[in-house]
Amino acid sequence: MITKAIIPVAGWGTRRLPITKIIEKSMLPVGNRPLVDYSVQELIKAGVKDIYMVISNVEPCQVKAFYQKNVALDQYLIDRGKEDRLKLAHTLPDDVKIHYVQQDPAGKYGTAVPIAMVVEEYKIDEPVLVFMGDDFIWNPGGESASDSLLKALQGEDESAILGVEVDKNQVDKYGVLSVEDEKLTAIVEKPSVEESPSNLINVSKYIMSPELLTEIVNYVHDNDFGPKDQEYLVTDPIDNYIAKGGVMRVAPTTGEYLDGGSVEGWLHANNVVCAAK
Repeated sequence: MITKAIIPVAGWGTRRLPITKIIEKSMLPVGNRPLVDYSVQELIKAGVKDIYMVISNVEPCQVKAFYQKNVALDQYLIDRGKEDRLKLAHTLPDDVKIHYVQQDPAGKYGTAVPIAMVVEEYKIDEPVLVFMGDDFIWNPGGESASDSLLKALQGEDESAILGVEVDKNQVDKYGVLSVEDEKLTAIVEKPSVEESPSNLINVSKYIMSPELLTEIVNYVHDNDFGPKDQEYLVTDPIDNYIAKGGVMRVAPTTGEYLDGGSVEGWLHANNVVCAAK
């Protein structure tokens, strides 16, 4: 069983300015919960006990505040006979711990960096689930993204990537998965409709083996990209991992990918979630 997960939630969320000037992007509400909590609750149900959140070094941190116990709120609910709402205020089970790693927004930038930071600081040498903090898979009554990834693995030394099916005419907006025998062979960034290897897109939901985690750490250390050069993209070490013989299984999902990174995506996520209640 995989009991550890990494969730990067640092960054300014510049695509969502001006609201992200005062609300962290991962804390934007979808229904009555912040974006990141959909992934957190899913990972907990999948058996994760240690969650490593990579946060900004800017204080105060709203993510930390959300997952801490609020003694004053608890007492308020008790004093007014609203004990039934205590469960809603307690967002983490007692046996689940969130560890926080601070990332400087002015430092190295890209999806590989927070993963490498966690692996090095906590000396992680076992498979971990990796989810981004500003999107989630919505599949009430169906298989979660975590369960789909875990189901796809056929060996402890393998990795896995979630694949979401989109209309073939939309593939040029995404990183598209090239798949052979249910294994990833490449991630093709924004291909034309004619040259796209599939209509399965990468939504940054992974299981990463220790070998892949090492590849990510080495990639961040071995490259010195300036702030205007390029991002430290996790897809680069994934390509290296596969080229060296690493196996990354592709896990399809029947769930809907909901993304809070744009206003349109965030509004759609709220419409979908609220319509289901």
